[in-house]
Amino acid sequence: MITVILLLFPVLACLLTLAFPPAKAKYAALTFSVVELLLVGYAWINALPTGEYQFLADIPWVSSLGISFKLGMDGISLMMVLLTALLVPLVVLSTFQREIRKPAIFYALILFMQAGLTGVFVALDAFLFYIAWEAALIPIYFIAALWGGENRVKATFKFLIYTIAGSFFMLVGIIYLYLQTPGSHTFDITAFYALNLDYQQQVWVFFAFFIAFAIKMPLFPFHTWQPDTYAAAPTAGTMLLAAIMLKMGIYGVIRWILPVVPAAVFNWADVIITLAVTGIIYASVIAFRQKDIKRLIAYSSIAHVGLIAAGLFTLNEQAMQGAMIQMLNHGINVLGLFFIVDIVFNRTGTYDRAALGGIVHQAPVLAVCFMIVLLGSVALPLTNGFVGEFLLLSGIFSYSVLFAVLAGLTVIFSSVYMFRLYKDSMLGISNDITSGFRDIRGSERIVLFVVAGLVILIGVYPAPLLSLTEHSVSLLLDQVNAKLVNFQMLSDNLLP
Repeated sequence: MITVILLLFPVLACLLTLAFPPAKAKYAALTFSVVELLLVGYAWINALPTGEYQFLADIPWVSSLGISFKLGMDGISLMMVLLTALLVPLVVLSTFQREIRKPAIFYALILFMQAGLTGVFVALDAFLFYIAWEAALIPIYFIAALWGGENRVKATFKFLIYTIAGSFFMLVGIIYLYLQTPGSHTFDITAFYALNLDYQQQVWVFFAFFIAFAIKMPLFPFHTWQPDTYAAAPTAGTMLLAAIMLKMGIYGVIRWILPVVPAAVFNWADVIITLAVTGIIYASVIAFRQKDIKRLIAYSSIAHVGLIAAGLFTLNEQAMQGAMIQMLNHGINVLGLFFIVDIVFNRTGTYDRAALGGIVHQAPVLAVCFMIVLLGSVALPLTNGFVGEFLLLSGIFSYSVLFAVLAGLTVIFSSVYMFRLYKDSMLGISNDITSGFRDIRGSERIVLFVVAGLVILIGVYPAPLLSLTEHSVSLLLDQVNAKLVNFQMLSDNLLP
C-alpha cells in the first residue's frame, strides 16, 4: 500500500498546489515534497534486507490485454525513490529567492514530474513503466519551454525529438516482449524475466531498449541534446534533469535490460563500455575548454554518468553497487553545483568564468560550500563521490585493466577543470562584477548546508546505503548469470 501512496500522493499534491494563491504555492509544494520524503523514510525503515520486491500492489487494469497496476520496490527501486524524494524538496527550496512567473503551475509541474519519476522506479508492469516514463517527460518539457532562458524553444524541441524517438524504440521492444509471453499475453516484469529468447531476438530487444535509455543518460554519442537543454532550462529544471531524470536511463538498463537479454549484454558489453569511456574523455576535454560555467557542469555530468554506465556493463557486483550509490551521490553533487552556478549568475549576471574572481572575499560561506561539493564531485576520500567511484573503478578493473585506466581519467580530468573553475570564480582579486557579491542566506544556506552535509556524511558512513541495495544487486546478478549459463548450455546443445 505504501508504494501506491508514494506514487499517487505527488499527483494529489500537484492538483492541490494549483489551488493555492501564487504567494503560497512554493510553501505548499515544499510541504508536500517533505511529506513524500517522510513516507519514503518510513518505507526504508520497514524494508526487509532480502533483495526481493516488497510493498507489492497488483491491481487489474486492462485485464483483456494483460495490463495491471503492479507496483513494488526492492533495494534498487527504493534507492531511486529515495533519491527523488530527497532532492525534490531541495529543488523547490532553491527557488524561494527567485521570482517565478505563474508559480502555482510551475510547482505543480515539479510535483507531477516527481510522480512520473516515482512511477518509473516502482512499476513492475512494462506498460505502466512506459506510461510513467512518458509522464515524467511532459512536465520537464513545459518547465524548460515556458520558464527557460535564451534559445529555450530550439533546445526543448531538440530534447523532445530525441526523447520521442527513444521512447518509440522502447515501445516497440515492450510490445515485442509482450507478444513472446506464453498463453494470455502479459506485461508483467516476471513474465519478461522468464522468457528464453534466442540470441538474435535478444540483440534486437537490447537495442530497442538501449537506444531509449542511452538517450536519457545521456551516453555518447546520444548526448548532444543535453548541454543545450541544461543551458536553456531554468535552474530548477536543470537540477531535475541532471540530478534525477537521467537516472531513469541507468535504472532502465538495470531493471529492463540486464535480466531480460543478458546474452546480448554480455556480447555487446565491450562496445557499450567503449562508448562510455569515449564519452568520459570527450566530455571532460570539452568541459576543460568551456568558459560558460553552466555548460561546464553539464559536460562534467556526461563524464560522470559515463563511468556509471561503464560499471553497469561489466556485470560485476562491486561495480553494480558502485553504480547504485553513485547515482545518488551524483544527484546530490550535481544539484549542489548547478545551484551554486545559479547563485553566481543571479548575483553577477554572467556565466562567463573569465569575468568572475575574488568571490571568496565577499561570500566565504558560499566558497566553503562550493569547495565541499567540488571535493565530492572529484571523489576525494571521505566524500560521497569517492565511495561510488572507487567501487566502480574496482569493478571495471576486474573486467579490464585498460578500461579501468581509461575510465579513471574522469577523476583526473574532473579535478583539473573543477579546481580551475574554483580558482577562476572564487579566488583572486574581486572585480567590478564580483565586488558587491552577497553571501548566501536563508533558503540558499539551507539547500547548500544540506548538500554539503550529505557529501560528508555519505563519504564517512556509506554503510546504510550500500546495505540498502546489496541484496537486490546480488539477486539481480544471480538471475543474470543463471540465464547466461542456461543460454550457453542451450547453445551448446544446438551445435551440430
